[in-house]
Amino acid sequence: MSPEVLPPFNPTGWSERELADPYPVYTRYREAAPVHSGLPTEGETAVWYVFTAAETEHVLTSRDYGRDATCGAAQRTAVPSLPDGRPGLRQLVQDWLVFLDPPKHTRLRRILSGEFTPRVVDALRPRIAEITHELLAGMRTKPVTDLVAGFAAPLPLVVIAELLGVPRRHLDWYRTRALALQEASTARTGQCPDAYRRSDTAASELRDYFLDQVRRSRRSDREDLVGLLAAARRSGLFLGDDEIAATCVHLLTAGHETTTNLLSKAVLIMLDRPDVRARLQDHPEEVGTAVDEFIRFDGPVQMISRWAYRDHELAGAHIRQGDKVVLVLGSANRDPGRFHDPDVLDLDRGTGKHCGFGMGIHFCLGAALARAESEIAITALLKKIHEFSRSEDPIIYNQDLVFHGPATLPLRTRTEPHSSSTA
Repeated sequence: MSPEVLPPFNPTGWSERELADPYPVYTRYREAAPVHSGLPTEGETAVWYVFTAAETEHVLTSRDYGRDATCGAAQRTAVPSLPDGRPGLRQLVQDWLVFLDPPKHTRLRRILSGEFTPRVVDALRPRIAEITHELLAGMRTKPVTDLVAGFAAPLPLVVIAELLGVPRRHLDWYRTRALALQEASTARTGQCPDAYRRSDTAASELRDYFLDQVRRSRRSDREDLVGLLAAARRSGLFLGDDEIAATCVHLLTAGHETTTNLLSKAVLIMLDRPDVRARLQDHPEEVGTAVDEFIRFDGPVQMISRWAYRDHELAGAHIRQGDKVVLVLGSANRDPGRFHDPDVLDLDRGTGKHCGFGMGIHFCLGAALARAESEIAITALLKKIHEFSRSEDPIIYNQDLVFHGPATLPLRTRTEPHSSSTA
């Protein structure tokens, strides 16, 4: 039987059902071919979507691909998917670590990497636990609560904000602008007409805030990440104020939204699988291992992009220099060529080499922190909230296939176990 002929892959305009569960769509494309053409956006010559594990790993670890979108013959800006007339957004994003190649990427990552080592993260665990229990105490007072707003979003946001030295009283302001910033994603479905305007405004406001923080740090020694970046020039690793501000915004957004989605989707997994929930309640020592299987099974980041640095062939697709290549991590982590029964959540799998945190030089800087936050949060949630179930209100997903997860997750909760005694 010949492979199914499919239209160009398009991550916009999906139904609510497809958005909540994109995996059947991924399977159709992956079974037809490893690589498919997509619909290019403004400023892109061609776009390709990669659905298999082997090809995804090749692109992530090969020097034939990178983050420089100006590598093609046409003169383009470093972030081609952003329209003209949005200078605040463009200036901010082009200095993000995730969009940089060596040597600039190497320089910035060297400065930051020491703050996210397993040893440093282990030292943060008591504080993460304190924040976790504080938030759960608020959940315990409500029979119905939105897990995202009440727990999954504020936990990693408070942690990264404290690392940046951001006052906690401003967190609602930061999250509102961080979410507006993400509306510029080209993988958002049903994008609102003024998305780029909202993103540009949020980018300018966040940049101005952190530029002020950088200037303040120049006048006093700060032991937070802003101070670390501002003091880098003393070690000969000079960063301009714009670079520092952009890095702080990147850490603030990437440092909380991915973990928010990871926590929310872990709870969704346990809602659908009472046996998994019961097992982790009885064996909290297994939560750390379970987190990796949760990421493989339904990761918080579904897609990441690279650009081709030369003409070549990838699994039969003719890629030209300057073409955009989108790696569908969610599909690669469900590839039966890499994982046995990939559509089954298996806590005994021994997940191995999933690509939920990326690979190569852009492997997620905050992976150790995300794992620690998730392990502590899930363990505490299962201990403190003895029962939780879906409420009558619907679960609404973010209109995004990059940062993928529910925008709201209303739960009914019970904080005390059922008693066997009768009145």
